Amino acid sequence: MSRAFLVVMDSVGIGGAPDADRYFNGDVPDTGANTLGHIAQACSEGLTGFGQGPLKLPTLDALGLGAALKLASGFETVDGSLSPRSTATFGAATEVSRGKDTPSGHWELAGLPVPWDWHYFPDTRPAFPGDLSAFVAEAAGTEGILGNCHASGTAIIAELGAEHCETGWPICYTSADSVFQVAAHEETFGLDRLMALCEAIAPRLHAMKVGRVIARPFTGSADDGFTRTANRRDFAITPPAPVLTNWAQDAGRRVYAVGKIGDIFSMQGIDEVRKGTDSQLMGHLADLVDEAEDGSLTFANFVEFDSVYGHRRDVAGYARQLEWFDAEIGKLLGRLRPGDIMVLTADHGNDPTWVGTDHTRERVPVLVAGSDSGPLGLIGFRDVAALVAGHLGVGVDE
Repeated sequence: MSRAFLVVMDSVGIGGAPDADRYFNGDVPDTGANTLGHIAQACSEGLTGFGQGPLKLPTLDALGLGAALKLASGFETVDGSLSPRSTATFGAATEVSRGKDTPSGHWELAGLPVPWDWHYFPDTRPAFPGDLSAFVAEAAGTEGILGNCHASGTAIIAELGAEHCETGWPICYTSADSVFQVAAHEETFGLDRLMALCEAIAPRLHAMKVGRVIARPFTGSADDGFTRTANRRDFAITPPAPVLTNWAQDAGRRVYAVGKIGDIFSMQGIDEVRKGTDSQLMGHLADLVDEAEDGSLTFANFVEFDSVYGHRRDVAGYARQLEWFDAEIGKLLGRLRPGDIMVLTADHGNDPTWVGTDHTRERVPVLVAGSDSGPLGLIGFRDVAALVAGHLGVGVDE
């Protein structure tokens, strides 16, 4: 039996979402946002500051990335670094879920558009209702919480890390996404205690339709600075219906999750999880390309495009990460077995040239290695799940 590898390049959007005018960064609509296109443009114009000239993505472009960019948004690179034409199996996918966040994008890629509106906290101080803040403090065994606002994760631990270590109060914050994030020091507060706290408060947040409670552990000191660690964990709402991972597992196929996929789907339909930094995740993916059983599904997410570069509006860093990913994924394609496919896609945009720090509403590329069926055209996120399920020969829940 053939295998399938579904790989999400987190936030690598390609512009062109028809409803972008209904999504905002602050007061600015996402109309015209284009993560890949604007990074390529900045590289071409020498505006990234890392001096490498045109964006070099030969592997992804051979799979139709430039053509998908053209299809989605009409964007063409002036330097020809991404080809607007291809006979590869590529497409551009449009989301219907009412969000531009991780759960919405991944659930729909796995066949399940989100059937409700997420709850978002207002960009005010305080951001959380008083009864929720009191509930979290009680669960933490503290007299209160710190933060209680919209914030960047790195900025808020720099601002409040020392006070947190002195008081023991958890740092609680949110963003434009439907999230409730809890930052705490791994040593003074305790990593296990942080995880237990997030697990305890998650049901109440989920009942409010807040998509994720995210544990954000950090280390360091006021003198040396604070640094977030790789021990992040997302406590996400469980999908309300079966998704691609369930379909595969119910058909007797083994399902591997690489990165934060297990958290996003609350381990539904997943047999084994492999985590780490993006560099480590690439090693895990390589191992699975070499070793995963016939008929298996590997579902992977590479998050650092989004978390490290997109939200921080780091164009040069995002460009370097794209070139790194292109080179590394190119090494794996030749190791696919006959009959395998690897589908490369994204869950939303996060244009590092855009205003604000939030995701951007965009179409995403769909690039299929191991298939010669030709262009897919404009498709929906759900069509990605159907494509993978069809390749594996497993049933699709409607």
